[in-house]
Amino acid sequence: MSDLTFPLIGDKAPEFTATTTHGPINFPGDYKGKWVVLFSHPADFTPVCTTEFMAFQKRKAQFNELNAELIGLSIDQVFSHIKWVDWIKDNMDMEIEFPIIADHGAIAEKFGMIHPGQGSSTVRAVFIIDPKGIIRLILYYPAEIGRNMEEILRVIKAFQVAEDKKVAMPANWPINDFLGDKLIVPPAKSVKDAKARLADTSINCYDWWFCTRDQ
Repeated sequence: MSDLTFPLIGDKAPEFTATTTHGPINFPGDYKGKWVVLFSHPADFTPVCTTEFMAFQKRKAQFNELNAELIGLSIDQVFSHIKWVDWIKDNMDMEIEFPIIADHGAIAEKFGMIHPGQGSSTVRAVFIIDPKGIIRLILYYPAEIGRNMEEILRVIKAFQVAEDKKVAMPANWPINDFLGDKLIVPPAKSVKDAKARLADTSINCYDWWFCTRDQ
């Protein structure tokens, strides 16, 4: 058993102030009204982490189009972050344009980013936080596996469509093997609603509990 604890999906994200490569930040105050992808990496100047930061940066404009901001974090000094970012720019011809938190462990502990059995380095954690400061998704990856940025983008898009259209998303959305690009209508909550749903020509039902609608 470990002593690892972290906030859960649906919880308010912990508040913090931090030193970053872009100066001090106050979370969530500085990001009010924004989606946030807060992600931790084990250490600067490591190969997998370098590929991840480059992958995030390559898609930064796509995140910004979704009203989402990126924030990196590890237990390294800000000087290390700055030198690493410089190395990436000089050697990989890519400028990292989002902030990286220089944590001393306090923020990582609040979010459960440190595995007690893996030393003092942060794990590969991802917290997707909505504009109200609520944690909507938590992902953890082992040290040897880099993250899939397309999945993180997909999830933010899915949340936004789900909230806008009051629907749920099938597996592999936006294209499901069985349903194609259709969206799932949330289950009926009463006998009356269930019967009415089967008579609703604007949706397609396999049964009262399994109905879909077009995009």
